[in-house]
Amino acid sequence: MKLKTIFACQKCGSQSPKWLGKCPDCGSWNSMAEEAVIKQTHLNSSGDRSRAVPICDVPAQAETRVVSGIGELDRVLGGGIVPGSLVLIGGDPGIGKSTLLLQAMLNLAASVGPVLYVSGEESASQTRLRGERLGVSHKGLLVLAENSLEAILAQAASLKPGVMVVDSIQTVWTSALESAPGSVSQVRESAGKLMLLAKGSNIPIFIVGHVTKDGSIAGPRVLEHMVDTVLYFEGDGSHPFRILRAVKNRFGSTNEIGVFEMKQEGLCGVANPSELFLSERPLGVSGSVVTTSLEGSRPLLVELQALVTTSSYGVPRRTTIGVDHNRLALLVAVLEKKVGLHLAGQDIFLNAAGGVRLNEPAADLAMIMAVASSHLDKPIDPQTVVLGEVGLAGEVRAVTQPELRIAEAEKLGFSTCVIPSGSKKRLKKGAIRIEGVASVQEAMHLLFNL
Repeated sequence: MKLKTIFACQKCGSQSPKWLGKCPDCGSWNSMAEEAVIKQTHLNSSGDRSRAVPICDVPAQAETRVVSGIGELDRVLGGGIVPGSLVLIGGDPGIGKSTLLLQAMLNLAASVGPVLYVSGEESASQTRLRGERLGVSHKGLLVLAENSLEAILAQAASLKPGVMVVDSIQTVWTSALESAPGSVSQVRESAGKLMLLAKGSNIPIFIVGHVTKDGSIAGPRVLEHMVDTVLYFEGDGSHPFRILRAVKNRFGSTNEIGVFEMKQEGLCGVANPSELFLSERPLGVSGSVVTTSLEGSRPLLVELQALVTTSSYGVPRRTTIGVDHNRLALLVAVLEKKVGLHLAGQDIFLNAAGGVRLNEPAADLAMIMAVASSHLDKPIDPQTVVLGEVGLAGEVRAVTQPELRIAEAEKLGFSTCVIPSGSKKRLKKGAIRIEGVASVQEAMHLLFNL
């Protein structure tokens, strides 16, 4: 019997009966690889199947979570680890994925019993050396250097660990498939078997995933749909801060973040990240503005720095770090059209200090004021926080949860907060002075007397 084969894209999982130089779905070149087709067996219609019941008749179960001992990790997971959950952690090489999980497994080994750490990239001796550097040593922390999925499942069945880690899913392979480890079919099949193990034995499993050049987790997109929680590590290797962001969580809030600082003894949680991000902020310097960003349920105070200089090229540059490049171009156009500042021949550089990434539009007004401050060479009062969304007509729109943002600014000693007029109407008077603005022109007049 001839073995049937297909060609699958190693980036997105798209399948084709013949080889193609370019994937028709994701557009990747030379990503189609030949793989054997494995026919899946399913139960027939006469088999024993579950019966549909009304949702109100489904028996309720009390939510029990296991605390990992690392507060920032528990925060991102929604309060702790849910038994039987499958968690995927991705991030750039060397950013701290294995370090964080090794530290968490040490705490869990002391609280829930034996934990199994499967290392597919390092030998057991290498894992021990890294553990000694981090101060991780416990009889209940079991290390298994193995790549075979069948051997991993056999060890998990015999040991019955309280928690399990697979580092990483791209190195695990199953003998049922002939393709190489890390291929689409191997990653999909291995993740599916681990999901069945987690749900069937109620063991929470952490999976480490590699990332591609564009920052997405390598392997098929279905991998992120199969797991219960997807966590991404963000941060620059030149900065000591790391941000763990939840982009999917079936047991908690999405877009929740945990902030860590990389030290000699490993990753340490940061209880007050706003104070840490503003610790080296220069005072009385033009182009520096403080704004608030709401990440999940946590408000962060972040410094935005802008530098506007005369361009020496025919086309001026717009360079950003930590903020959207297209958003800056839009806001500069609003600043030129509605305020009258001439920025067409200026190079503009904008940076979110500390390696933070700002994704929400509440930082629009602060971005505009930072650019204007640098262009006019007029510093903004260092005790002022600026926030608000800016529209194309130059209006300043209301932001979500202004109470949390202002309370964070007040806690760190700021005296003035410039917010949209629509948000000011819903606030009560407090110790901090609140100035409401309805347009970019009003904000320019308030901060620069223009």
